Amino acid sequence: MNVRVYILAIVSFVVGMAELIVGGILDIVSSGLGISISKAGELISIYSLVFAISSPVLLTLTAKVERKRLALITLSLFFTGNLVAFLSPNFLVLFLSRIISAACGSLLVVLCVTIGSSMVKDEFRARAIGVIFMGISGSLVLGVPAGLIVGNHFGWRSPFLFIAILTLISMMGVYFFLDKIEPKPVISLGKQLKTLKNTKILFAQLTSILFLTGHLTLYAYLTPFLKSTLHLDPTWVSIFYLIFGISAVFGGGLGGFMADKWGSKKSILTIVVIFCLVMFILPKVTFSITLFVIVMMVWSMLSWAITPAQQNYLIETSPETSDIQQSLNNSALHVGIALGSVIGGMVINQYSVLYNASIGGIFVFIALMCAIFSITRGNVRNRAAQQI
Repeated sequence: MNVRVYILAIVSFVVGMAELIVGGILDIVSSGLGISISKAGELISIYSLVFAISSPVLLTLTAKVERKRLALITLSLFFTGNLVAFLSPNFLVLFLSRIISAACGSLLVVLCVTIGSSMVKDEFRARAIGVIFMGISGSLVLGVPAGLIVGNHFGWRSPFLFIAILTLISMMGVYFFLDKIEPKPVISLGKQLKTLKNTKILFAQLTSILFLTGHLTLYAYLTPFLKSTLHLDPTWVSIFYLIFGISAVFGGGLGGFMADKWGSKKSILTIVVIFCLVMFILPKVTFSITLFVIVMMVWSMLSWAITPAQQNYLIETSPETSDIQQSLNNSALHVGIALGSVIGGMVINQYSVLYNASIGGIFVFIALMCAIFSITRGNVRNRAAQQI
């Protein structure tokens, strides 16, 4: 494995922390700004929505820029966005800062994935993608629990300052360790979207959207769920996020390993089926903390295992448009995150957080149907190539 892949994993760690940390401090932000939890949840939705839209657009607009230089510029803007969040006096400024961070974060993740998958041999490609996404899942281990601790002691703004400092550290890593990388030829956004005319590719991307929609319907509101069902105090909530994060790190590596050893198709179906069952089981095991933790760990691992397997499947399905599919899949994931955050907020407002897991499970089941449909379609490699 190329050592520089781990530098990219550090960048993805910082980006992941900026995105995921809000979910852990929703109640702190809510009380600090005097808004409802569902209103605070909009900070997750807008981040993911902007992330999804910006990814293919910015990749196209910056296609001629040398990759190391582009990464450093984008990290500088990402630093600015988090500094604005730290200094924000109200919800509107915080909301706008999330837009800045999301746009920059989207480009950084795509850069990490495309650069990482191109600097290793084919047989290590899925594993390299898995390592990069382990950086994002690794932010759950340190980022969210640390954000909860820092936020509880120093206020909701302090975690954003922490992220800004980590951004500066990652910039130094990119500057000193990453070589100059020339960009690939530019492909217009219109041509990128044309690849979705292939039903095999379209339903693969829909699988990602619906899978993450189901996951975030519960995960975005995990803190109130834990407090309502298990009656945990803030310290124990932080511990549960730490357990979730550790499991997620293993899950990212597991997904890449499964895709390399079992094949992407078998891995995707196995992951989605078990994940669907876990979503329905979670609310039923809250009577036992031990049993809940075991099921939660499986939930966490599988939630991050899907991405490297899914991205490797897209590369195998359409190698001629692999960069496009990785970019679009990154967008698909964040469309799912945005939808899940919105739907989860609606469930809380209309019913109760106790129903979030079951509603999420329904979306995961639909994702399974999309995965089966995509996998059973014929080979579309040549057709995808003709469309661009």
